[in-house]
Amino acid sequence: MISPCLRPKVTLLSEELVDKIIAEGLALMDKVGLLVENAAARKLLQDAGARVEERSQRVYFPQSLVEACLKTAPAKVFLFDRQGEKSFTVGEDEVHFNPGSAAVTILDSKSRVLRPPVTADLVNFIRLTELMSHLDFQSTSLISSDVPQAMADSYRLFICLQYSSKPIVTGTFRVESFEVMKDLLVAVRGNEEQLRQKPLAIFDACPSPPLKWSHLTSQSLIDAARLGQPSELISMGLTGATSPVTITGTLVQHVAENLSGLVITQLAKPGAPVIFGGSPASFDMRKGTTPMGAMETMMIDMASAQIGKRLGLPTHAYMALSDSKTLDYQAGIETTAGAILAALAGVNVVSGPGMLAFESAQSLEKLVIDDAVCGQAQRLIQGIAQRDEPMALSIFEKEGPLPNFLTLAHTRQWYRKEHTYFPLIDRDSYDAWVAAGQKDLAQRAKETVENLLASQPPNLLPEKKRKELRAIMEREAKRHGLSQLPLKEEV
Repeated sequence: MISPCLRPKVTLLSEELVDKIIAEGLALMDKVGLLVENAAARKLLQDAGARVEERSQRVYFPQSLVEACLKTAPAKVFLFDRQGEKSFTVGEDEVHFNPGSAAVTILDSKSRVLRPPVTADLVNFIRLTELMSHLDFQSTSLISSDVPQAMADSYRLFICLQYSSKPIVTGTFRVESFEVMKDLLVAVRGNEEQLRQKPLAIFDACPSPPLKWSHLTSQSLIDAARLGQPSELISMGLTGATSPVTITGTLVQHVAENLSGLVITQLAKPGAPVIFGGSPASFDMRKGTTPMGAMETMMIDMASAQIGKRLGLPTHAYMALSDSKTLDYQAGIETTAGAILAALAGVNVVSGPGMLAFESAQSLEKLVIDDAVCGQAQRLIQGIAQRDEPMALSIFEKEGPLPNFLTLAHTRQWYRKEHTYFPLIDRDSYDAWVAAGQKDLAQRAKETVENLLASQPPNLLPEKKRKELRAIMEREAKRHGLSQLPLKEEV
């Protein structure tokens, strides 16, 4: 009898402490409440039995309302690719990596300095992400500086849909953006009902710590819920700055901010897909920065995922990224630790590969390196499988005490299933490495980026759909005073 494969997992909280954090989060929602700026959201909440103080815009969430909404929120979210053919399950212990969203700078491949990205950078980044086999999802990863910021949300999504077939993690920085983004998504799917049946995009929605949902983010929750697209709740407490300094205290606030967002989505549309997530950080009091690569930050993320699973919800975290400003040893340490720990915690959506500088920058070279890191994390959680019975005895009985393992059919049968290979990772002998030019990982990554972009054609949306999306985007551009889109038409 072949033994089942044990999937390795890591948990940081006892079940008793998880339940205590959830209970205190519920009490915080009821006794202290949350500021909800959006009048439509407040009306939904008031009609459902929440106590609302209109003058202060504070809403008090009764535990019974939160528990009722938890019952309607799905335990799994399903996403589909651009063609509507390949599906992805977000839930249980499935792990999906994607680049983080909305970076305002890019690490320039030639000068090695951070600069504002332009359309060409976003196109290249999306094309590369499409080619990365261990990144299941795209993201609207860079904010193009060559279009008016008032149309930046929809423009990023427009380019993603043009060049990638993968589901997309996105979001809005302006309330008005959602309608245009909806038009783009519907154009790809064909109609709204097909988009609801086969969601293509996740919309990030970030509460403002502590305990506030802005007009923008509340509206995003409502709009995404009614369109049937998952909302990813991005609570962003900073320990000792915008949330309690202790990890458990920050987690209590994290629960309150996430569950209040969940309630809004379920009141807008019962059964709407929602993901329990965030981008909290251990605030650095000395530097005034938000270190996403700090071990304490990763511990908060892992504990958050454990709490989300206890609540029966899909989970998200910003991990597998670095605070370094370049491709150095620090970038490798922080990214690898984050990817491994996220996988072991079973975080369903992991945002971060490619990111540097406290989530503010992206790097093409780091993206391809991080794909290998994510691949190794995925290999780890596959665990150790018993491949055959007996496991070794029959080999020695047949071949004798000194088998030539390299020639065995058993070796050919199992080698590629047991062992992974990542071309960027150097496993040459020293002499072979010297003969190949003594290239370090950053140099190899730069060459890989150049070769992939030169040799692999873009995975373009069919021409008819491209024209439809371009017409939508050109109308939006003219509305904001831009006579011509920076993106050239592909032939």
